[in-house]
Amino acid sequence: MHELTIAVVGATGAVGTEFLRIVESRLPQLPNIKALASSRSAGKVLTVGGRDIVVEETTEASFQGVDIAFISVSTEMSLKFAPMAVAAGAVVIDDSSAFRMDNTVPLVVPEVNGEDVEWHHGITAIPNCSTTPIVMLCHPLRRENSILRIVADTYQSVSGAGGAAMTELESQSRQLLEGKEKVQAEALDQQIAFNVFPHIDRFLDDGYTNEERKMMQETRKIMHAPDIAISATCVRVPVYVSHSAAVHLEFERPMSPEEAREILEATPGVTVLDDPSRAQYPMPKDVAGADDVFVGRIRRDASHPNGLVMWVVSDNLRKGAALNSIQIAEELVARKCLPRHQSSVAR
Repeated sequence: MHELTIAVVGATGAVGTEFLRIVESRLPQLPNIKALASSRSAGKVLTVGGRDIVVEETTEASFQGVDIAFISVSTEMSLKFAPMAVAAGAVVIDDSSAFRMDNTVPLVVPEVNGEDVEWHHGITAIPNCSTTPIVMLCHPLRRENSILRIVADTYQSVSGAGGAAMTELESQSRQLLEGKEKVQAEALDQQIAFNVFPHIDRFLDDGYTNEERKMMQETRKIMHAPDIAISATCVRVPVYVSHSAAVHLEFERPMSPEEAREILEATPGVTVLDDPSRAQYPMPKDVAGADDVFVGRIRRDASHPNGLVMWVVSDNLRKGAALNSIQIAEELVARKCLPRHQSSVAR
């Protein structure tokens, strides 16, 4: 990895910042990093591993000599910059929804379908940060017992909507605590301080939101399970970092909670924290900053003989975005899927 040149588009955003922080801690030898952002951020200096990196404005010329371009910007900007990066010879790892459902673009969670990077055509995509923890749990379980149906209700932190939403939670909370009766919602759809609302992304004609639809489609694609039944309800909650979900699974045959715990405990990237008698279960405040997907409250579904219910929490900025992208980069290198330096780089 240290021989590569990596461009980070959106380097000053919440996910870009986390990406650089993980690179600093995860890689003993840093690759050559190009920090790219909008013209507003150009000229800022970021320090990564003791190295000062000047942020540059993203242009078509930014991708010359780049091996991997990590892009974490709006869908519109991804559609603009990703083809430029590919044309310059880079492999793109995109964090937006621009390419996720494109049949020519692998949608990858390395622990689940890392081999899919082998058929990329210049672009790989990262799933929605609410999708990743679901497939991380479902994949090892369905290898032992086919899953027929998934129902997931998510409780998503404001960081999933970006830095402005995090600032809005803080400012609204302060205003309400100071006695203000009404606050303005700008970055989010509704007041988020001391509130929850079931509205993430736009509503579709069938009553689902686009966020919910994305979860359903992405799960099927990542797991190579086009016929699996899935339903989701996505809720925004007044938490800064970490997404949570209540997940209901219907299997082909009965599976005991003990069997599920044993499988998940042996799964890389998953931590089981499940002792309700001692009030031990995953919570956003404890999971923030952690790499693993945490699961607890694993129990039989009282409504179905072949069902299990569980509670899952993960840091949406890390495994939900930045860490997952770095793991994809590691897969690309290990599987020799980069157009340059294929014989000289090592994981």
